[in-house]
Amino acid sequence: MKKILSLICLLMGATTLFAQQLPDVSVENLDGKIVSLRSLVNGKPMIISYWSIACKPCIQELNAINDALEDWRKEADFTVVAVSTDDARLKAAAKNMATSRGWEFTCLFDDKQTLRRAMNVTQTPQAFVVDAEGNIVYSHTGYSPGSEEELFDKILELKKKK
Repeated sequence: MKKILSLICLLMGATTLFAQQLPDVSVENLDGKIVSLRSLVNGKPMIISYWSIACKPCIQELNAINDALEDWRKEADFTVVAVSTDDARLKAAAKNMATSRGWEFTCLFDDKQTLRRAMNVTQTPQAFVVDAEGNIVYSHTGYSPGSEEELFDKILELKKKK
């Protein structure tokens, strides 16, 4: 049992040593312009959250992030990006939802699923924390109230490393 636990710890450590770089995939923003995800890396850490209109936990997580954002930004300078995984038929509804919710972050629309595949997102909600150089340093899937704090804790850890 000790050997198995040691191997698991070793493997988990290896994933943090070899951080994956954000893919250079372009998707549509709220204004209908095509932007590269990597172009959003601007020397600041980033939270990227994948969502869909039919995913209640996704909406809860994004609302919780939005509610905490003003206070969080007093402690750290970072960006939040919400990526809709809804297909072309539902893209207009996703844009309407993002606008009506008043989310104060960048919203992208991956209706062709290219970014989702490039980042190996298999279910929503899935969130990533990216460092200032565009390396993915943390990921979690699912949402329960308060788990948005984990994302912010990772942002604060990145701030301490500077």
